[in-house]
Amino acid sequence: MDSVPVNWDALDSLVIDFAKSERLLFPDDPASPPLSPCSSSASSSYRSRRLIRQICRCIEAGEVDAAVDLLRRHVPALLDDRRILFWLQKQKFIELLRSGTARDRDSAIQCLRVDLAPRALDAYPEAYEEFKHLLLALIFDKDDQSSPVAYEWSERRRSDLAGLLSSILRAHLHAYDPIFSLTLRYLIGIHKVFCCRQGVSSPILDLTERLLLEDRDPHLTPQDTVYEAPPFDEVDIQAIAHAVELTRQGAIDSLRMAKGDLFHAFQNELCRMKLDLSILDKLVHEYCIYRGIVDGVSHSPPDQENNSSRDCSSSNIECTSSKFSDGETSVDNADAEGVPESHADSTSICEIRFAFEVVDNNENCSTSDVTHQDTSCRRSWSSRNYATGQKRRKKWRGRVEEQEYSPSSSSLPGIPTQEISHGPIGYLEDTVQDDQVPKHLSESMKNVENKYDIILEMRELTYKGMTAKVVREINAIDPDFFIQNPNLLFQLKQFEFLSLVNSGDQEKALTVARTHLAPLASKNEDLLKPLKETLACLLKPCEDVLTKAVPLSILATSLQVAMGWKLGIQEPQLMKIVRATLHTHSEWFKLQMCKDRFEQFLKIDQLKEIEHRFLNHSAAKASTDDTNGSSQMSIYSNSKIQEDGSSPQVSPGENVCDENAILKVMEFLALPRADAIHLLMQYNGNADTVIQHIFS
Repeated sequence: MDSVPVNWDALDSLVIDFAKSERLLFPDDPASPPLSPCSSSASSSYRSRRLIRQICRCIEAGEVDAAVDLLRRHVPALLDDRRILFWLQKQKFIELLRSGTARDRDSAIQCLRVDLAPRALDAYPEAYEEFKHLLLALIFDKDDQSSPVAYEWSERRRSDLAGLLSSILRAHLHAYDPIFSLTLRYLIGIHKVFCCRQGVSSPILDLTERLLLEDRDPHLTPQDTVYEAPPFDEVDIQAIAHAVELTRQGAIDSLRMAKGDLFHAFQNELCRMKLDLSILDKLVHEYCIYRGIVDGVSHSPPDQENNSSRDCSSSNIECTSSKFSDGETSVDNADAEGVPESHADSTSICEIRFAFEVVDNNENCSTSDVTHQDTSCRRSWSSRNYATGQKRRKKWRGRVEEQEYSPSSSSLPGIPTQEISHGPIGYLEDTVQDDQVPKHLSESMKNVENKYDIILEMRELTYKGMTAKVVREINAIDPDFFIQNPNLLFQLKQFEFLSLVNSGDQEKALTVARTHLAPLASKNEDLLKPLKETLACLLKPCEDVLTKAVPLSILATSLQVAMGWKLGIQEPQLMKIVRATLHTHSEWFKLQMCKDRFEQFLKIDQLKEIEHRFLNHSAAKASTDDTNGSSQMSIYSNSKIQEDGSSPQVSPGENVCDENAILKVMEFLALPRADAIHLLMQYNGNADTVIQHIFS
């Protein structure tokens, strides 16, 4: 699974969209112009999701009146539903009894007479029986776990009601979670099913169990349930049933709630799966720092000096809340679409090497010398960024829940006024204040930022195709790096060779092959075959030979991971999750012998789409690397590849059996698609024969 290729640029785009949608980043410009219609829609969705969370917290805290007040103010149409009002009044009755005072007991009985009894007559067919059952709470104690109303007294009842309201509100307001959140739920769900059914041990089991909880919000059933045949395509019913593990009737109900819209129904069902948002935010924060999307420095909201977010790093990196100067922040490496913005120019990179030397020799220098050197390093980086005209990295804000929807000016009981995400898994758990950091420790923490700058600079140079420069700079930083990573050196030099062939400079290309590729292949037999294939490109000067190289997106990330390990910076956990789940997603649909209907909607196809960067012939001649001719200009072409490098396979199921026969067996026998196909193949594709044999 570790070798599965992933389009990290596509993941960057999804992560940035998630962070913006959840307001986890500080805005780039507080005095920005009015929102566009698209951003207004995103803002409306964000406010709706926060309203839903606020209402759910009210229910879970037992504050039913506060929840009703929020509904009345913001979603009054929902209170016209007799079912919802009856559920809320039932819970209010229990909460009044729970307080235990004589006054609240009288209020509970009044609630029975005035609110519950009249609504029990016409709320829904089972409402009156539920009302009579609820009366038992008057005589059975809340601590009696064997009582017939133990569930009504339980905390579980609160969370179930909150989850049910969450599902209803989400469908009503179309307040769906960001695509990245839905994609992660879906991929992890498939990963768990695949590992369970195939008997494979999951390398990310600990993470997935903590991130995706077993509990789901209660399933939503339409109010006007009918029993005639559903007016939906059986293909849609089976697709959603197997995508999110529903019964056939559950899939039909889900489609009815979404008025037949398959993708709205799919979103509703995915949002029922519960993610631990605190862990998700930490994973995203860790990934954003590693990829250079956000600062590795803690930033507090300007109007909230007493609230500090804990900074994060990988498990071997310390955190600090010391504020760096403006010149210290590096550039943003990802735009809104997730395509990295190159922040390397053709100037010398000696200041990076100097910063690295400071890290390695920190213990041999005095505090004053380190301070002077570190300041000089930051100054050089500042001028570098200014010269290239690049943006600074975004600043992490964390999840802040403001009391926009509180029914009064005071905070709602049981609901925190702020909920701040504190840094990824593996970070120091205690916030470090500036005045508590020893001088030498503070300087060491600052040098962590220099390590990230080095790695991100090398990654961006690789993205630009400047592989000769990358090799030269890394050798100057650490002469042993490529001795320990010969495959990376081969791939970098392979791209340089192919770039020169593509530009028509065969003499220099052969020099690169003799000097670098041949010695590497002679020491490692595994590289001999790739070397032969690389040299064969000399015979095809008219073809786009750069497609034979490892895609730059993969090569740049592989280099980043290897350098990270070398400098004590571990790969983010999110990258491990995505690799493993994408692998099992591909394997699962090979077993199902069909294409995933939802992979385009969830951008899974983009995560699997590997980007090939190749040089324009004329641009390659005009602009080459200063030493060996690697081009700094690149254009893009995309091709989707499988994990083994082959082209996508046509679904075998489409050729073996009739689609209607497959659906018929799936429907009647409630079988997964793969099992239905295997049965049909045993009986010459005859669905009636399969069903008759099973029931005989």
